[in-house]
Amino acid sequence: MFKKKWFRVAVTLLFVLAFLVLKTYRDAGEFKAIQAIGGQECRLVSGVQSSEDITIHPKTGMAFISSDDRRAFVQGLTSQPGAIYGFDLTSSEPVLVNLTPTLPFEFHPHGIGLYIDDSDSTWLFVVNHREDASYVEIFQFDGSRLRYVESIHGERMHSPNDVLPVGRRQFYVTNDHGNTSKLGRLLEEYLQLARSHLLYYDGHSFREVAGGFGYANGVNMSPDGRRLYVAATTSKAVFVFNRDPHSGDLTPRQRIDLGTGVDNIEVDANGDLWIGAHPKLLTFVAYSKDANKLSPSQVVRIHWRGEGNFDINYMYSSDGRPLSGSSVVAVWGEHLLIGSVFDPAFLWCKR
Repeated sequence: MFKKKWFRVAVTLLFVLAFLVLKTYRDAGEFKAIQAIGGQECRLVSGVQSSEDITIHPKTGMAFISSDDRRAFVQGLTSQPGAIYGFDLTSSEPVLVNLTPTLPFEFHPHGIGLYIDDSDSTWLFVVNHREDASYVEIFQFDGSRLRYVESIHGERMHSPNDVLPVGRRQFYVTNDHGNTSKLGRLLEEYLQLARSHLLYYDGHSFREVAGGFGYANGVNMSPDGRRLYVAATTSKAVFVFNRDPHSGDLTPRQRIDLGTGVDNIEVDANGDLWIGAHPKLLTFVAYSKDANKLSPSQVVRIHWRGEGNFDINYMYSSDGRPLSGSSVVAVWGEHLLIGSVFDPAFLWCKR
């Protein structure tokens, strides 16, 4: 009787374990069939270490590309400094230009955000992971290079991913994990715990303005600054907030489920959202460790039709060729740039 009891317990545990494994694979999108969409008018542009985040100046057509050997950095290997590259889309033959060739500090850029002030001066905010801590570096663009202005750090900004500037010293920044320990972050990811959050820096101090996200990733806002968006990767959703431009406070508005691992958000001139995504999250994890393992790429557009109404369009997808691990898509006119977390290239497409 005793042996039968423990046998039943063991069988039950095996069934529970098998269920959890299958659920994890299903939730991560591993059983999806990837259908190729678009890409007919795209060319691969090399010359970067990666292109994790891209944003384009809406008036000048200058694309800013966040580039770093992220695989080496994540694995703790020695790597050369990263850079912000410029790619002028008004040129008939754009070339990559290193806009940060020399800096007085360690530079491993992650998410970036553009701010244009009332005098049309251009400011680029960059999440930078130094060895001692993470910072938001502020640069001013003079038309040919990025001039370093200031570094901002705070204890509450312990796991920054993307940054959205809303003033010369004011910005939102996502902490993609709520936990600070390696074990806590690992459990947070695989158990899909909604522990990450969004911080607001008012020019003096940080405060949390929204939370409960499963891996808060990209952040952006509508052209009028009154609607803010947060992409949550393991939640596979975009969270929409009403924003008070004076206080920076947010009010939850709606959640848009997309069924894919959303990454960075760019907003076009019409206010539509363009999102780079990872449809198979466990495959993406394998790719993050091994460049020979392809990870599917996907581009999603959310087109606003009116107050609270929208259409979801899947504009591009591939099995990871020619570009794996798509993390961002930036749009300017007929140009569309798709970036990658780890690949040393990006896709330049025509809409």
